[in-house]
Amino acid sequence: MQLYQQAQALLPQAETDYRTLHQFAEVGFDLPRTVDYVHKRLTQIGYTARPCGKSGITAVIGEQQKGDCLLLRCDMDALPIAEETHLPFCAVNGHMHACGHDMHTAMLLGAAALLQSHAKELPCSVKLCFQPAEETLCGAADMLAHGVMEDPAPQFAVSMHIMTATSVPTGTVIVPPFGIAAPAAAMLRIRMQGKGCHGASPHLGIDPLPAAAHCLLGLQHILTRELPSHTDAALTVGKIAGGTAANAIADSVVMEGSLRAYEDAVLEKLKGRVAEITKQMAAAFGGEGCVTFHGECPTLYNDAQYGAQLLNSLRQALPEALLIDGAAFARNDSQKQKGSEDFACFSHRIPSVMLALAAGRAEEGFSYPLHHPKMRVDLRAMTSGICAYAAAALYHGQHTGASPKP
Repeated sequence: MQLYQQAQALLPQAETDYRTLHQFAEVGFDLPRTVDYVHKRLTQIGYTARPCGKSGITAVIGEQQKGDCLLLRCDMDALPIAEETHLPFCAVNGHMHACGHDMHTAMLLGAAALLQSHAKELPCSVKLCFQPAEETLCGAADMLAHGVMEDPAPQFAVSMHIMTATSVPTGTVIVPPFGIAAPAAAMLRIRMQGKGCHGASPHLGIDPLPAAAHCLLGLQHILTRELPSHTDAALTVGKIAGGTAANAIADSVVMEGSLRAYEDAVLEKLKGRVAEITKQMAAAFGGEGCVTFHGECPTLYNDAQYGAQLLNSLRQALPEALLIDGAAFARNDSQKQKGSEDFACFSHRIPSVMLALAAGRAEEGFSYPLHHPKMRVDLRAMTSGICAYAAAALYHGQHTGASPKP
């Protein structure tokens, strides 16, 4: 377990990285301070950081002549949520790292340092990938469009995501079930167009608010009445905005949300019905409605044969008590994942696995889930995360082969 102990020695610096990144949380592709910090830290560690796409960063270590190239990926963006943790390093700019991407970034920086100290032992080259805009499901596609799979071209990919409010010990790494592990998704934006007027004379306008309300209720009908009850799908509207004054009829209302499904046909049906209901409900109230879809990503596919190789690598580095195989975790601790993840875009290009990391037990006070304004993480978990990233590279290639894509 020497690698785990070395990762543990890097924890103080990882905590500093985490707190710094957490304090100036930034969203989407607009990550100037985050990108600058990651670039500087990579340079300090001894890497040459390269820009990729709108705000992605890559760095490479190891001899490309040795064969495989392994991509180690993290995400860097936060959410437009006002933080309520009251931590000393709490973000105060209206944004929050409520999904742990600051922790992911700090762990990959830690792994970068650990791999640098083992550079001569690497059996493959390693491409570090710091990705923006995961929350909008746009970042992976942008980096892919700007050459992240070139110079060098990775043959395998690993990513990691933290979990809070868990029942397993902090620092436990879960190799999830192989095959399709997360649903495909599409973000949606609905616009209900009415006609603004004085609130005392609503007959002179077209009120888009009732149309939006009825549309929202109609969308829920799709899940409860138009899909089989066993279908794994979700339709969420998380934001509604409209109107500027209490005594005026709004001119328009905008609703934003997401669609998720494990089957492409189901996702397409959801998109089609959302468009129909939006248009028809708006017309029923005398207005116009339109919907646009963006940030689409496919299902996340965890490759079985590469996953078996990765599991073997992790067994050589992590304490036995801090490693769970996918089958056991699926039986004992989890329902099917409903959240989508744009690492899926990589998983449909090359054999890939997304690990899960327990970063706070509910009974120890880390009871708030991801995307909650009071969500906190147990920083001790970063030792396992750093170790897992590094082990994936240092012990790569002990078993070969990869499963075909679905």
